[in-house]
Amino acid sequence: MSSTTVEPSAGQTRRSVPGSSRAWAWTGVAAGALGLATIQASLAASVDWDKTQGDAVAMLADAATKQSSFLVFHVLAAACAVVIPVFAAGLKRRIDQRTPDGSLHGTVAAWGLVLVSVALLLGSGLDTQFSLALSDPDVLVPESAAFYTDWVATISWLWLGAGLSGVALAVAAFRHSAAPRWVGAVSVVLGGLTLIAGLSPLQYMAGFTGPVWLLVVALGFALGDRR
Repeated sequence: MSSTTVEPSAGQTRRSVPGSSRAWAWTGVAAGALGLATIQASLAASVDWDKTQGDAVAMLADAATKQSSFLVFHVLAAACAVVIPVFAAGLKRRIDQRTPDGSLHGTVAAWGLVLVSVALLLGSGLDTQFSLALSDPDVLVPESAAFYTDWVATISWLWLGAGLSGVALAVAAFRHSAAPRWVGAVSVVLGGLTLIAGLSPLQYMAGFTGPVWLLVVALGFALGDRR
């Protein structure tokens, strides 16, 4: 009898939560925008490959002229890494509220985004060592600095986890109506492309579609989700 009484109240609580606050969704909007900005900052910090290819000294000299871009990249990447887990937690709760008990959809979606946050944290992890030192390039070993430019141009682009999250959300949306169907469709397209890109040898290409998926889906939950 007691278990029968508890289940309805738990269900009622789940149905009432979504309308209380959408701060988690707006956090996702910020995360998507920061993700796009991080990719752009990474591009701005890229060395001129045509002029520096195979020449570590030239790469260091070129990178030294873009110190501000590296510093902006760090701030954006670190901020994005911080806010993504908040959206991930909200997305998990949102999916869990509309999927059967024991469903893994919300957990998979959340962990996929956590992987992105970790990639961003690692992608910005060498910034203190190198970007600040670019004001005095002579203190750096050219080969190490050249590696750093590759690091910034690659690791922060590893949005494979967002593809996993998108596919999990799509399945939850179409199978359990856990999200609006258009959100599911966007997740199939952008999430699927991100997953495929991340699984391919050109895995950094996931950085082009992953932040877009996150931004669009988060806006959908923030503005268009009336359930």
